[in-house]
Amino acid sequence: MIGKRITYRTADGVRIPGTWRHAFIRNGPYFLTDLFIYADGLIDCWGLVTIDEFEEKLRSGWVATTLPDGAEASAHGLAHWKFSEPRSRLTPELLVAEVRDTIDQLNERPDSTGRCLSAVDAFLADRTEENRAAARVAFLAIPASRRRYALSDMDSKDWPLRVLVAGPGGRTYLPFDPPVSQEDYDRALTYFEERARWRTDRQAHVSADGPAAPHAPAVHLYHSYPNKPVDDPGQLGLRNDYPAPITVGKVSYASVAHAYWALSVAQPEVGITVATADTVAEARKIASGAPRREGWEQARTAVMTGLLRAKYDQHPELAEILVATDDATLIYDDVDSAFWGDNAGRGRNWAGRLLELVRSELQMRRTTISGL
Repeated sequence: MIGKRITYRTADGVRIPGTWRHAFIRNGPYFLTDLFIYADGLIDCWGLVTIDEFEEKLRSGWVATTLPDGAEASAHGLAHWKFSEPRSRLTPELLVAEVRDTIDQLNERPDSTGRCLSAVDAFLADRTEENRAAARVAFLAIPASRRRYALSDMDSKDWPLRVLVAGPGGRTYLPFDPPVSQEDYDRALTYFEERARWRTDRQAHVSADGPAAPHAPAVHLYHSYPNKPVDDPGQLGLRNDYPAPITVGKVSYASVAHAYWALSVAQPEVGITVATADTVAEARKIASGAPRREGWEQARTAVMTGLLRAKYDQHPELAEILVATDDATLIYDDVDSAFWGDNAGRGRNWAGRLLELVRSELQMRRTTISGL
């Protein structure tokens, strides 16, 4: 179950979504740590490993599901203790099954629960014993720890499922359940018929907007030092330090970055010096050594938005390059700023986010949307 435990790692400029859960690592004593699981199938348990390598760590006991009485354990230096009558619900097989389900969920594809519910739908559409047997196999393939959540119904839990796949006179996987009576089986059928009506109503509901995630692959705008314009800059032209002159008011600047740093300083004469600097690096150096305008930190994103609008209005050829990125996430690196740059996931990526905003405005102009 992923819930709200969402994280990511960056690989080749692309964010790989992931989640985490607790686990015990046995490296001499036992350590309670976080087990990170990523959508590309890699698992970080003190080092990235594949799912097969993770299974080997489970078989060897390095990732521990058995906790012996009296063993020493600690948690990130916060505390240490000895186990006394420990009880663990996990087995190596159960843990790896849960991890495989998590990888499926991160990729938004059917996990063992989804596959089971599809098999149940097939049985309800054609109620043969062969289809019931297939549904039962699919149900038992759900990790035992997750079966009760399969219907997302905390009142009935998995009762309707285990009764349906067992059939009249059959036995469920729970040893304390009595044989399934015809009355209970009919109740289970009624449950699924009502559930099907609810699902139909839900599917008929029209989403209020489009998809949440972009369909175009992410674009990484790596840090660079472009000092001269080129005939075909490609995505290099999307950098704020690319030498695409802009005019703001009555002042011309060699680039968006020149304008940004010139506008940031409190003293007008220093601003002129910044604006006429030979390079962006020199402009930033001069501005960094001068007092900032009052309220600059609060206004800087709005200033940058205006400068980007000016750049792409005044340079249609660069606007075409920006629009061609479609709806891709724009990952902007800036070694000088964790505010503007993504910087391997450690920054806020405001430059990339504002480029996406301006791109959306450019795309809006090409549609029939008006009145804004």
